[in-house]
Amino acid sequence: MSAEKIISEWKKGNFKPIYWLEGEESYFIDQVVNYAEHKILPESEAGFNLTVFYGKDADWTAVVNACRRYPMFAERQVVILKEGQQMRDIDKLEPYIENPLTSTVFVVSYKDKKVDGRSKLAKTLKAKGEMLTTKKMYESQLPEWTMGIVKNHGLTIHQKALMLLVDHVGNDLSRIENEIEKLAVNLAGRTNITEDDIEKYIGISKEFNVFELQEAIGRKDLSKTIRIIQYFEANPKAAPIQQVLPALYNYFSKVYMLFGLQNPDEKTAATTIGVNPYFIKDYLSSARKYEYTGVERVLLLLHQYNLRSVGVYDSGTSDAGLMKEMVVKMMN
Repeated sequence: MSAEKIISEWKKGNFKPIYWLEGEESYFIDQVVNYAEHKILPESEAGFNLTVFYGKDADWTAVVNACRRYPMFAERQVVILKEGQQMRDIDKLEPYIENPLTSTVFVVSYKDKKVDGRSKLAKTLKAKGEMLTTKKMYESQLPEWTMGIVKNHGLTIHQKALMLLVDHVGNDLSRIENEIEKLAVNLAGRTNITEDDIEKYIGISKEFNVFELQEAIGRKDLSKTIRIIQYFEANPKAAPIQQVLPALYNYFSKVYMLFGLQNPDEKTAATTIGVNPYFIKDYLSSARKYEYTGVERVLLLLHQYNLRSVGVYDSGTSDAGLMKEMVVKMMN
């Protein structure tokens, strides 16, 4: 069951005794836990009927005893175990999970891990509990997910502004949502987010960023590429080489995939390589400019310069020096 579905059921007044939230993506786990802590019970009932434990400090017997209590002056109580992955003897919760109290909603946050599927606890959870297993979102899914958050705030966003935001923040869903909330506050009645807004309120230069660098290299525009690298040299926090090289590798890996397609239309090509159709022309253009052997060479250079950036086969060339040397070889 998804986080959205769990919360939707809670809003309808449908509760189950056990909710086990696990996996790599803390955003969805936090979303459910936050709702359980602040929205299931009205404020007048929460004082008596909401109990929150933290795994590092919690004793399993205290957690079970809290779950076995009956609610006071209310239909149900909520017991939350946060950071359950840090709790010793968490497997000792299994007997309670096997036979839970129906008037208790017990929510366990078990971040960055999954319960061992071979264990008795896992089998009991599968039979008796409601489980949410999360994983990190693929980079190709981030633009669509971000667009959904933008729409939830009653806003729209330019495609280029969307990609600037996603490329800058990366796979940090909580931060993406926070940045969108910041934009919503600062738009002063407007509803459309532009590249200027991204630059002004989030601090990403609309001219000198990884996305623009990728586009310039893809077009073999050496002069613009060097200008962007020089900007990064003067502003080291804008785009460190450890952020730039993986982004370029991701871009050219997708360009490389195009050579395996048999004369596809733009929509098919975009779907196959996992990019927004709005930008597929850039990828197709790069494929034509570099050709098959050129893209292979680019990918090899990116690997070589990634090693050099961490000191392998390099005596200390600056990041900007490595980047300039690399792009000249790419476009030669």
